[in-house]
Parts: sequence; C-alpha cells; structure tokens
Amino acid sequence: MSFPKAGFEAELIQPCDNESQQNVSEKKGTANDQKDMLRMGKQQELRRNFGLVSIFGYSMILMATWENTLTTLFIPLTNGGPGGAIVMFLVTAVGMGLVVVSMAEMASMAPTSGGQYHWVSEFAPPKHQQFISYLVGWLCVLGWQTGVASLAFLSGGQIQGLIILNNPSYIPERWHGTLLIIAVATFSIIFNTLLARKLPLVEGIVLVLHIFGFFAVLVTMWILAPRTPANEVFAAFQDNAGWGSIGLSVLLGQLAPIFTLLGSDAATHMSEELQDASYTLPRAMIWTAITNSALGFVMLVTFMICLGDVESVITTPTAQPHIQVLYNATQSVAGATVLSVVIVIMAIFGCVNMVATCSRQLYAFARDNGLPFSKFLARVSPGWDLPLNSTFVTFGITVALSLINIGSTVAFNTIASMGTAAILSSYAISISCMFLKRWRKEELLPSKFALGRCGIWVNGMAVLWLINAIIFAFFPTYPHPTPDLFNWNILIYGVVVSVSLAYFYARARKVYVGPVQYLNKGA
Repeated sequence: MSFPKAGFEAELIQPCDNESQQNVSEKKGTANDQKDMLRMGKQQELRRNFGLVSIFGYSMILMATWENTLTTLFIPLTNGGPGGAIVMFLVTAVGMGLVVVSMAEMASMAPTSGGQYHWVSEFAPPKHQQFISYLVGWLCVLGWQTGVASLAFLSGGQIQGLIILNNPSYIPERWHGTLLIIAVATFSIIFNTLLARKLPLVEGIVLVLHIFGFFAVLVTMWILAPRTPANEVFAAFQDNAGWGSIGLSVLLGQLAPIFTLLGSDAATHMSEELQDASYTLPRAMIWTAITNSALGFVMLVTFMICLGDVESVITTPTAQPHIQVLYNATQSVAGATVLSVVIVIMAIFGCVNMVATCSRQLYAFARDNGLPFSKFLARVSPGWDLPLNSTFVTFGITVALSLINIGSTVAFNTIASMGTAAILSSYAISISCMFLKRWRKEELLPSKFALGRCGIWVNGMAVLWLINAIIFAFFPTYPHPTPDLFNWNILIYGVVVSVSLAYFYARARKVYVGPVQYLNKGA
C-alpha cells in the first residue's frame, strides 16, 4: 500500500527485513516488535494477532465517523445550523488530522499499550516526567473508562428511538436506558473474553458493513429524500440555541465533529497485539483518519441537503434526528428501521472495541504502578493472553455509571461526556512534550514514520487547536442554563484530577517512577 506524504517530509522505512518476516509469531510478533519491547523494558504478554487490515478495521469501527455524525446531528443543528455544521466539520477534520499525524509519529517511536502517558514519560523534561506522565495516565483512564458508558448509552438511545418509531405509544423510562447500557456492555465483554481471538476476523467483517452501510444510507437519501437548494444549506448559519452570536454558536457546534473524530489513539493501546507495530500502527492511524473524515463529510453534507424542516427534525419524538430524517426520506417505518439498525450495530461494535482499548490502557498503566490495586489490574491470565481483570473492572465501572442514569440522565451524561475533555487533554500534553523536545533541538528516537523538518509546525498547530477544543468542551449547550442543563464537566474533571493528585502524593510517587525508568537504553 502506498502512503501519502500529505505535505510533510516523511521518512518511510521498510516494515521489516527478511529475517523478521520469517520469524513472525502471534506470541512474540516480528523481530522489530521484540526489539521495541526490549528497548521499552516491557515483557510481551499479549498475543499479537492483529495485522494492518484488522487494526485498520478496528480503528474505523471504534471511531465510526459517518454513523456518529448522524447520531450527533442535534448539536450542530442547535448550534450553527447546516452551514456551521459543514464548516466546523472541515475545520475539526484538519485540526484532528494534525493531532493524528503527531501521535502517529510518537506511536512509531514507542509502540506500547500505554500510549500517551508512556510518550510523555519519554519525551517530557526528565525532572517533570514522573508527575506529568502520571497525570496523563489518569486522564486516559478517565477518558476511556467513561467513554464505554457514553457509547453504550448512545447505542441504547438509538434502540429506544427505533422502538418509538415502530411503536409511538412507547414511553421510555430512565431505567430502560440503564438496562440497555448494561446489555450493550455485557455483549462487549463477551466479545472481549470468550471471543477475543476472533476479534481481528470480526473487525474485517464489520468493516465491510461499515462501508456498505454508508452507501446504503447515502444512496437512499440521494434518491428518495427532498432536496434543499445548495445555497440555502452552505449559507445557513443559525443560532437556534439563543447565544446572541452566530459566530459563538458555530464554534460550539464543533463539539459534534470533535466527538465523531475522537479516538485516534485507540489503535495505539492495541499496539502490543499488532504485528510490526512501529511500521503498521502509524499508517493505520492516518489512513483511518483520512477515510473516516471523508466518509463523515460526505454523509454530513448529504443529510444537510436532505434535511427538510430543521425544527421538526430537532423535536422528533424519537429523540434521534437521523431516524426522523431517514423516515422522512423513505416514508416507510420498515425502511427507516433497516437503515437505522445498521447504525445501531456499528455503535454496538464500536463499544466492543472501546472495551478492548479501555482494558489495555488500564492494564498498561497498572503495569507501571500508576493505579490502586495495580498488581491485580496488570495481571494477564495464563492461556487467555488477555488482561481479564482489567476487562472485568471496565465492565464494572460501566455498570456502576449506568446506575446513575436511573436517578438523573443529566448527571449521567455529564460524567459520560467528561471523557472528551480528558482525552483531548492527554493529546495536548503529550504533543506539547514532543513540541518542546523539537524546540530545544533535542535528539528524537528513531521512527518508521517521521514528520521531519515540518514536525515542529505540525505539533505546534495541533496543540493550539486542542486548546481551543478543550475550552469549548466545557461549554453548556444552551446560554444561561438552569442547573439541570449546565455543563458540570469542569467540576467533575477537577475533582477526578484532584483525587488522582492526592493519590500521587500519598502513595503513587513512591511506587510510580514512569515508563522511562524501565528503558533498556542499550537495546
């Protein structure tokens, strides 16, 4: 497969020599994998059964950009309108593109399940590496663990929307949503335990559904849906939330594309299960970003042109704007249901992949003694070659969070959506460390994907965009919100960070030294 240089200087090295190609095994990987693990001072415990196609499918399904673009339509329609949605998707795609290539370079240098907190440990100034990498590790734990509950809730909401479409008398209750979250999480746990060795094969199959589902929805919309003139779509910048400023409203609308394009580090946390990871991983990350961004943009423009009356779509009884748009286009409950079921299936398998990523990140951080009960969480069960303890703890956290929904959906959404700011923060800190290293003209690790002389500009612009994204992640959806509509993310984010820091000074600083201390510098 050829690889685009995308405007920067790329140093492409062949994936592995003949000797390494002849010594590929699921248990140890290639000779390059073994060399990377030796340098990082890590023991190979997980089975390397992912290749380029399966890890590409894994990332594509977890991000599921075109599907999530539809399920988050409410945000840009409320803030920015159709024109604002299209503009901010393009801006976000460019911003996240800079982030992805920055992280792809770091992933090639240090392909480990730890991801961001490991990179910070290696690239941050030595006197600060312990504290900063520990903080980033906790941010990743926070972001990914709440992400499972968020995606399971999103899947459950779509299922409830389909029930309403087929049975308008159905009245959804909060406990219904909680049961659906637990059901989706249970399905995901089964796949990540009993069927774990089939996961790479499943990724390829579901990837086919991802692509064919895209064309099924797209063609249906273009053939059956009414059209809005292009000038009324691309020039339709609206402030339906009442901010009093169309510019601010448009900027707030970027929360939707941020969510749909988030998760580019997911494949990184599976790198110890990927063959020839230092070569394959960065390419899979970048191809995923390019492909998903293109599919998402085409689907977004299609839906905005075929949207019809915005008010009726926002106030749909299904609470799912995309289901209402599909029904308006097909004028058939059965037709809208079939198309929507494809989107639901993709959301559920996205949750399957989310559990895999969460458990590996939790396992990696515990392996470096960054968490309470680290020895328990870092255990890899013999014969399974999986961090089962971390997997079941992830399930337990999801179930516990789902119970909050019974008391308050607002409280649950606040906690579940908090992961966006946490993940964005981990991106910003890790890329800032690379930027600082380049600024100081310090030597970088060898890489099979390098940004070269453009690296400092790419890293710098990525950090600036991430700062913007983090700021808006803490904004409420509506101006002058009542307590039940306020965005409490900043409060809970601060509490979790404070708890992690308290644990650091009480215990973790005595046992957590940071991955850089385990490096075998002679390897």
